[in-house]
Amino acid sequence: MPVVEIRELLEAGVHFGHPSSRWHPRMEPYIFARRNGVHIVDVRKTAAAMVEAHHFLKKVVSEGGAVLYIGTKRQARDAIRREANRAGMPFVAERWLGGTLTNLDTIRQQIKRLEELERIEQSGEIERFSKKVLSSFRREKRKVVRNLEGIRSMTSLPQALFIVDPKVEDIAVKEARGLRIPIVAMLDTDCNPEPVNIPIPANDDAMRSIDLIVTRLTDAVIQGREARGTSGLSVKSGFSSSDIDKLASAPTENNAGQTTAEAQDAVEAQR
Repeated sequence: MPVVEIRELLEAGVHFGHPSSRWHPRMEPYIFARRNGVHIVDVRKTAAAMVEAHHFLKKVVSEGGAVLYIGTKRQARDAIRREANRAGMPFVAERWLGGTLTNLDTIRQQIKRLEELERIEQSGEIERFSKKVLSSFRREKRKVVRNLEGIRSMTSLPQALFIVDPKVEDIAVKEARGLRIPIVAMLDTDCNPEPVNIPIPANDDAMRSIDLIVTRLTDAVIQGREARGTSGLSVKSGFSSSDIDKLASAPTENNAGQTTAEAQDAVEAQR
C-alpha cells in the first residue's frame, strides 16, 4: 500500500499553494502551474517526498532515535500534539524557545523547576504560602507547562526534526542546522526548501492538509518503534546510518523530476 495516494492529496487540498506574488523562487521545481494568481503544488513530487520521508523517519526511529515534532502555528498545533503523543515522541506546539536545542541543559533546568512546583503542589506544602505567592507559583507553572510540556521527557538531542512550515519555525531550523540534525519539513510555496533535508511541498495552512501529512508520517515513526522492539529483524529502508549522517551534513538538493502526465491530469481534474 502506498504511503499516500494522489487522490488523497488532492482531496485534502495539499496542492493549493500561496498567491504567486508571495512565492519563493527556490520552490519553482515543486510548482506545477499558476491558476488565478495562485501557485499549484505538483502533488506527484509531494507523494515522492512522502515516500522518502516515510523511509527516513522509520529508519531513524528503528535505530533508537527520537523525532521532535514542531508546529506552533494555530492550524498545526492540534495535529502535532495529537500525533506526537500517539507516536510517543517529544513535540513543541505552542512556542519555540530559543536555545531549545543549542542550550538544552538550560531548558532542562526549567523542566526541573516545573517538577519542583508540581511536587510542592502535590505534597500540600503550597498551602503554607500567601495568596500572592500562590498566584505567582501557578502563573509560573502555567507558562512552563505551555511551552515545555511536550519536551519534558526529552533528556537528549533528537536525531531528526519534523516541522510544519519552516518559515515560521526558522529559529528551530537554524539550531538544527548548526547541530547537524536532519530536518523533514512540510513547506508551502513561500518557503525556502534549501535548509531542509527532506522537503515535502504541500499546503501548510489548511488543517486537512496538515492532518494528512502529519498522520501518515507518524505511521512511519510508529512502524520504526515496532521494528525497534523486534529482535532479529532488519528494517527495509533506502537509508543506512551513513545516509542519515550525510543528510545531516549537507542541504538536500531538489529531488523533483519531471511532472508526469498522470499528475497533470489529476491536478487539472481538481481545478
